Amino acid sequence: GKNVFTEKPVAVDGPGIRTCLTLCEEAKTKRLGVGAGTQRRHEHGYIEAVKRVREGAIGDIVAARAYWNQGALWSKPRQNGWSDLEWQMRNWLYFTWLSGDHIVEQHVHNLDAVNWAMGAHPVRAMGMGGRQSRISNDFGNIFDHFAVDYEYANGVHLTSMCRQVPDCANRVAETIVGSRGTCETDSGAKRYELTGAKPWSFDGTEANPYVREHAALIESIRAGSPINELRTVAESTLTAIMGRMSAYTGKAVTWEDALNSGESLVPDPLAFGPMPMPPVPRPGQVT
Repeated sequence: GKNVFTEKPVAVDGPGIRTCLTLCEEAKTKRLGVGAGTQRRHEHGYIEAVKRVREGAIGDIVAARAYWNQGALWSKPRQNGWSDLEWQMRNWLYFTWLSGDHIVEQHVHNLDAVNWAMGAHPVRAMGMGGRQSRISNDFGNIFDHFAVDYEYANGVHLTSMCRQVPDCANRVAETIVGSRGTCETDSGAKRYELTGAKPWSFDGTEANPYVREHAALIESIRAGSPINELRTVAESTLTAIMGRMSAYTGKAVTWEDALNSGESLVPDPLAFGPMPMPPVPRPGQVT
């Protein structure tokens, strides 16, 4: 009976997503609010840009690109007295069962922005990835780079890439290509613009989206019409999971494959103590 703010990602595997979709419907029935940490949906520049894209300002969408390419992140050296489980939890970014890998934990923001503009989720993914800079066990079992070709039901393809490697060119942004123009969005640079037949750039006042995402939930509850963002964040999380599954296996993965997967990544039993180091996935050898 509680209203909830949930961070992204909301799951790391198909079973977790199915649970979220069930809870989404329960929240609707009980008239409970669910806000999500996909804060671009509460960023004024994004709201205005996506509104124009969906109204046809750049024509029919013909392609999209999404990027989260950045340098290295933190890690916590193991301390005496930490069990295997505690060490993994303190370095949760680097274990797929805890973070979903960085395509799920971080790049989900960009994938969510494209899904929002498309008004849909992809139906198929073909991806690749690996680890070249983070190769020691200190960095768990995740990849440090991914590249995924997503296909939507209408035939539009999204080129997705994400990387966490130091001393490389970085970019965190989205591009929507239309038949009559292009939309570019970049949260870090606060750049939101359309070029082509109907050029436009955001010149409004930007509120902090990390504040707005919480305020929107609270305001909706007080107004008696609680928002429910669980389905959209679950679909964007599954979009990322689908790409990860394809990169890990080296095989094409459909939406149904990912959603209906019986693979649960959470160790069972889950208890403080010894826990084997999960292996790094090897494409072509992972099913």
